[in-house]
Amino acid sequence: MYKRQFPDRSLGNIPQGPFPQWIIDETEEDLNEFVSVLEGLGVTVKRPETWPHDEKFSTIHWESEGYYNYCPRDIMLVIGDQIIETPNVIRSRAQESFSYRQMMIDYMRSGAKWYSAPKPMLLDSLFDVDMSKPTPRNDEPAFDAANVLRLGKDLIYLVSATGNEMGGQWLQTILGDGYRVHFLKDVYYGSHIDSTFVALRPGLMLCNPARINENTLPEVLKQWEIIYSPPMESTNGFGADYLSKSIGSKWIDMNLFSISPNLVVVDQDQTALIKLLEKQGIDVIRLKLRHSKMLGGGFHCITLDIRRSGSLQRYFD
Repeated sequence: MYKRQFPDRSLGNIPQGPFPQWIIDETEEDLNEFVSVLEGLGVTVKRPETWPHDEKFSTIHWESEGYYNYCPRDIMLVIGDQIIETPNVIRSRAQESFSYRQMMIDYMRSGAKWYSAPKPMLLDSLFDVDMSKPTPRNDEPAFDAANVLRLGKDLIYLVSATGNEMGGQWLQTILGDGYRVHFLKDVYYGSHIDSTFVALRPGLMLCNPARINENTLPEVLKQWEIIYSPPMESTNGFGADYLSKSIGSKWIDMNLFSISPNLVVVDQDQTALIKLLEKQGIDVIRLKLRHSKMLGGGFHCITLDIRRSGSLQRYFD
């Protein structure tokens, strides 16, 4: 099922085994620096518990080792006062949310509504698809939380290798009439939505020019100002072996994190993107995640904002 992360590679060329220790060590250094910056801004930062990802687990249909708990944005979706564990497509992520279990219990006790989507069976037949458009079949709801872009009471749902259409239908059913799920189809099949769209503030959206244009822009977003990201910089700073084992696309560093409508955290090497954001009146904190491409997660992926100030609004007619 790792074809979800490497749709352009044959099974024999998909990387296996643990990440090298030096990558883990350097990433931990970068994460600690990020945490220090957030805490300096008054943000409460919580970290997941460790989990034995190298241990095998199984259902009656399949067996797998774990994945990682680097990207909480992938497995849990926060909407208002609701925290939803999503029915992730990759089998090795089926127990990943256990790293956050005590945290979820604490949030429930403090008033959060905690749900878990129907646990998907993830049978082989779910992935018996056209690999040029590798969307899981609609046999059961299956999607990653990062297939969803939250815009107040409207959600853009990307149908891709990590989310089928039935997953968005289930989400609409659970959320009810107070929310609207807008489907984004036939745009990008690789994985998640947060290197395709970045909501900078109400009324302003950053888009990936390799995936989005006037024809593919969702109708609801035509009410907002759209700006397009410049090409990513420093994408050639790795060797061929490193790149062959990397999860993230060349657009991974577009995956910035908004602290507020006027302050974002951006990869320090993306000078053209930083200049574009500053032109929009947005202040930028420049930090580095040296292995965002290898691990498949930028600053947005590695965070999950549970509590935000302000009210839940509807931004579209």
